[in-house]
Amino acid sequence: MTETAEPTRCGFVAIVGAPNAGKSTLTNQLVGAKVSIVTRKVQTTRARITAIAVADNSQIVFVDTPGIFEPKRRLERAMVDAAWSGIGDADIVVLLVDAQKGRSDDTDRIITGLKTAGRQAILALNKVDLVKQPTLLALAQALNAEGVFTDTFMISALQGDGTADLLAHLAAVVPAGPWLYPEDQLSDISERLLAAEITREKVFLRLHEELPYSITVETESWQERKDGSVRIEQVIYVRRDTQKGIVLGKGGRQVKQIGAEARQEMETVFDRRVHLFLFVKVRENWVDDPERYREMGLEFPR
Repeated sequence: MTETAEPTRCGFVAIVGAPNAGKSTLTNQLVGAKVSIVTRKVQTTRARITAIAVADNSQIVFVDTPGIFEPKRRLERAMVDAAWSGIGDADIVVLLVDAQKGRSDDTDRIITGLKTAGRQAILALNKVDLVKQPTLLALAQALNAEGVFTDTFMISALQGDGTADLLAHLAAVVPAGPWLYPEDQLSDISERLLAAEITREKVFLRLHEELPYSITVETESWQERKDGSVRIEQVIYVRRDTQKGIVLGKGGRQVKQIGAEARQEMETVFDRRVHLFLFVKVRENWVDDPERYREMGLEFPR
């Protein structure tokens, strides 16, 4: 008898949840590399970020979606639309719930949407290391009573606890089929967009108390150099002159520090020397400009 190879599997898994539930942290943990920016601020992820993991004979394509909440502005509507689109396109849905915060209106809104769409999901309770067991079990019981969850996992996305079990389960249940990406590819996000996301993360981390969400970063120039390094020029767009002053800082020191931190991380991620140049520009109505949405990978809501 000849031994036959086990068939390959490949499928799309949407990780959804309320803002700041830990979706990007979980995505990075499951993939084993940073492909999505992480801050303590809610609604940091704006577009659908695709990350790719391999487990056994399965290739799992994760879609890290923006948090689902009640949108009030055009950019927020585009973010929520991207999240629901990710759910619609996915083979499997993982609903991530911050167990420390417990059940929220946003979580209930997602559950209602899943019921309306006739979709089932896997429940992943996050930050379980910070919650007492009776509280955790009561939360799991209440959520499972909704009838939309096929399985429940207790995890800590930050510490990695329970994530290997979740990954193994997903590897076993994604559909049979050929892999869609090379084995060593971690994401389908372009290097230009990832570089912009890295800089935006550093802006959020340094100015989270001072700067509102009306900021975006775009990579305007990407030049390969003969020595293997890359020259990157980026623009940080703000909506008012006062915001520009905050980003620049006294004597330009703030933006220099942002640039230094972003460059250091880019060199780690891209495994090459990076020459980064940041410019800060005021564009009052960028949140109403369809081109800015295309740069972020979002559909412009009319």
